Amino acid sequence: MKYTFLGHACFQIDTGKEKLLFDPFLTGNGQAAVSADKVECDYILLSHAHGDHFGDAPAIAKRTGATVIAIPEVLAMMPEDCAAQPMNLGGSFKNSFGTVKMVVALHSGGAAGGTPCGFIICFKDGPTVYYSGDTALFGDMKLFGEQFDIDYVILPVGDNYTMGPEDAILAVKFLKAKKLIPLHYNTWPVIAQDPAEIKKLADKEGIAVEIVGSGESIDL
Repeated sequence: MKYTFLGHACFQIDTGKEKLLFDPFLTGNGQAAVSADKVECDYILLSHAHGDHFGDAPAIAKRTGATVIAIPEVLAMMPEDCAAQPMNLGGSFKNSFGTVKMVVALHSGGAAGGTPCGFIICFKDGPTVYYSGDTALFGDMKLFGEQFDIDYVILPVGDNYTMGPEDAILAVKFLKAKKLIPLHYNTWPVIAQDPAEIKKLADKEGIAVEIVGSGESIDL
């Protein structure tokens, strides 16, 4: 199973059978490792409707026929003929690649009546991955750590709009996650962070961190 970072908060997980694309902000993203007309996917998971996450979802879904997983208010912004799996906070569903649980995130939603979310995915015969979406640190992450054996947690670390590095390190502790993958930083000056400093902070706390550059991949 492969994780590929595509820039900002967009990434893909390839199970070898299915490709899951998360928050596909590619057009206008200076970090983007691929153009919206080239990326392939079977599923698109949207954490919320801000432009730097919702991004190219309509165009990619229309071109690829991918099923979009999101809350109803975000799905209402997609083309009417889009294949969709509507969800809401606390719900879960099983699919060919595993089980997806939609969990709360503390942020603004970007869609009228909508709320932001994160996803905890228990892959069949694979790891459990938690992508928080844009969020602040919150105490219920301790509950997620009790409910799930989280192998990888993918967290924003840019600060200003989301948690920063210090809160991300505390989140990993709450979650009892085995490894941190940071994203949502250095796209613009307001969320500038030094990856070396993030790793130094994680090392000091005994937390494993994987810094993945745009266009780079790691095996999960």
